[in-house]
Amino acid sequence: MPTGIAALIVTLQPILTNALSGPILNEKVTIKQWIGVLLGFTGAIIVLGFDVGSNIPIIGLVATIIALISITTSTIWQKKLSNNLPLSVSNMYQALGGVIFHIVIIIFFAKPYISFTQTFVIAMSHQIFLVSFGAFTILMYLIKNNSASKTVSIFFLIPATSAFMAWLFLNESLTNLDLLGFLITSIGVYIATRE
Repeated sequence: MPTGIAALIVTLQPILTNALSGPILNEKVTIKQWIGVLLGFTGAIIVLGFDVGSNIPIIGLVATIIALISITTSTIWQKKLSNNLPLSVSNMYQALGGVIFHIVIIIFFAKPYISFTQTFVIAMSHQIFLVSFGAFTILMYLIKNNSASKTVSIFFLIPATSAFMAWLFLNESLTNLDLLGFLITSIGVYIATRE
């Protein structure tokens, strides 16, 4: 599955969260927020590109749609429960859910094996400290203290930021169209998240 299409499907998450946060969380999503979300999505499309001619494997499509549904459901569920749980407990439940899921996958579909190389230790350290403790805690804090719809609008910046980092660190090309997409996305996120 082309990574651009996979990223584009998962980037639908703020739109889906906006649509569901009204009926489920009783949040009022304003027209201004919808304009910002649509601008953010448009900018993400421009940055990611949309290779319609690509062959899309069905298993990749299903896995990407499951990822979209999972992240949307967990965001809404987290917002519904976040006022009653401290951040550390929320983070523990997130990690526990991931562990249980992966243990089930390993039991039924894989032969467990770990090679404790330096690369593995560095990668796991990054995942544990920067992602689990860092990024998840920041996300949970934002969900707890803001509306779910405003928090997830920030997700539109991921494709643009990734393209910029790939240009900076991996010498990938950054076109004028990418810069236009980044600008449109930034404006959209600003509109969707400002008071």
